[in-house]
Amino acid sequence: MTTPLEFSQVFTILNELKEGDNRQKESLRLILSDYKEGENAESFLHQLGQIFLYIGVDELYKYAGSDNLKFVGQITKEEWDELAKKNNCDLPVYLANSMINYLKKNQISERLSSKWKVFKGEVDKHVMPMARYITEGIIDVLE
Repeated sequence: MTTPLEFSQVFTILNELKEGDNRQKESLRLILSDYKEGENAESFLHQLGQIFLYIGVDELYKYAGSDNLKFVGQITKEEWDELAKKNNCDLPVYLANSMINYLKKNQISERLSSKWKVFKGEVDKHVMPMARYITEGIIDVLE
């Protein structure tokens, strides 16, 4: 891989939205829409991260019951505990599992392997670390 994975733009936008600056809401929507397909990715790892970011943000909204990140950022510990009970797990586990399940359900490893001409096993060995990396980035924004 020639360039490092860089998703700071998305995390910056998420943080701005969490702080109440909604001017970037459409930008985020467009970026995530592009990430869903990963057509502009530079490598299989980059595309995997893009797909996981798309899934992670979408699943955050579902978990919290809102796509208003300012609201989500103000959820109290007690409310997060209630959401964990309702969703049968804490947010980080929920997000990572959602990413991995999406990957399996949609045969993403196979698609990435074929597209980038790498062994499926090479893709698969990066699934957990990438899910963890993207999940940690989303959680960092919320804290």
